[in-house]
Amino acid sequence: MKIVVLDKDTLGNDIDLSPIYRLGEWEEYATTPYEQVSQRVKDAQVIVTNKIKLNEETLSGADNLRLICVAATGYDNIDTEYCREKGIALCNVPGYSTDSVAQVTVAMALSLVTHLPQYREFVHSGAYSVSGVANKLSPVYHEVSSMTWGVVGGGAIGTAVARVAQALGCRVMVCRRKQEGEFPLADIDTLCREADIISVHLPLSDSTRGIISRSRIEKMKKNAVVINTARGAVCDERALADAILEDRIGGLGVDVYSTEPFPKEHPFSEILDRENVCLTPHMGWGSAQARARCVAMMAQNITRFFAGEHHNRIV
Repeated sequence: MKIVVLDKDTLGNDIDLSPIYRLGEWEEYATTPYEQVSQRVKDAQVIVTNKIKLNEETLSGADNLRLICVAATGYDNIDTEYCREKGIALCNVPGYSTDSVAQVTVAMALSLVTHLPQYREFVHSGAYSVSGVANKLSPVYHEVSSMTWGVVGGGAIGTAVARVAQALGCRVMVCRRKQEGEFPLADIDTLCREADIISVHLPLSDSTRGIISRSRIEKMKKNAVVINTARGAVCDERALADAILEDRIGGLGVDVYSTEPFPKEHPFSEILDRENVCLTPHMGWGSAQARARCVAMMAQNITRFFAGEHHNRIV
């Protein structure tokens, strides 16, 4: 079989793809501009991709294509209806990054709540050495055990974050579709009003796009810290930037964006210098262990598909 990897660089320069490559003939590209996708996949039987958009325009000439393997749990870059129509199978990789994303979510929240970058800068700049005072206690920080942590999305990642928040002593509330679960449930508007820390863990769909809206952001507490490690478009990015610029929320941590990388004209470009903002380059999913699991699971997806099994199939 011929396997084409369209955007290897998004998986990290240290990644070992040999579990996939030993399955057949392969071609590897560091990244692929949209206009070059159709040419690169025209002879592929299997496409491995992370962030590349695949649709009728890019796939119409790929007559041999049987399987698309997404190096992710989310698959909103893939036109699933076109794949279904053409009999192209689509497999994702569920659950591989749960611990990695949960860890980054909690690290962002604790850093923003505790103002660690500001305290670190005070020492690293030399200001502490010449201050003549043994300690510095501004900006004031508060214990998370005194706070309510609202988790939007009660899947594997949201549940993992909720468990850590509970272990830290937080009151935890979760907004989720399913009624069962180990944490108290709250509707989205109540959660936005009452939570001190709000972390978002939703897939992107028509029903979740813009769910953290301007009106909901305006209902948040003045000290609320918002963390989005899900998908950029589940939040109104302009409204979040305005809330920071107008000091209407306490902090913002974001690892995902509606356009990646976000351009200079993006609203978040206006808040890059704010001390209460932590923006990272969509790295939350990518611990070394998570990426190794991802590759192993993709290799398994390919093997089991060609063995006639229905494993991790979306389409």
